Amino acid sequence: MQPGYPPQQPPINNNMTMSIVAIFLFWPLAIPAILNASKVNPLLQQGDYAGAQAAATESRKWSKWALIVGIAWYVIVLVCCALGGIGAIMSGDTSTY
Repeated sequence: MQPGYPPQQPPINNNMTMSIVAIFLFWPLAIPAILNASKVNPLLQQGDYAGAQAAATESRKWSKWALIVGIAWYVIVLVCCALGGIGAIMSGDTSTY
């Protein structure tokens, strides 16, 4: 290490990819994830490593919640549709209106 140069910090993953994927599953929670992910690189350029790390952590948290809620919602809808279809088949109602 040369004197006069600040130590190099390891790169921080801004989690933008996971945030964009999360917006397709549950957008209300993905919006804060994208906003925090977009703050990471400017904070790194300003030299605020702790702020960039905090923004990346928040982005990861909101993305994970959006993924969990979105996947759970799709599973619930799929199960309800399947049970409704099975219920209709089992009832044997063949009347038409």
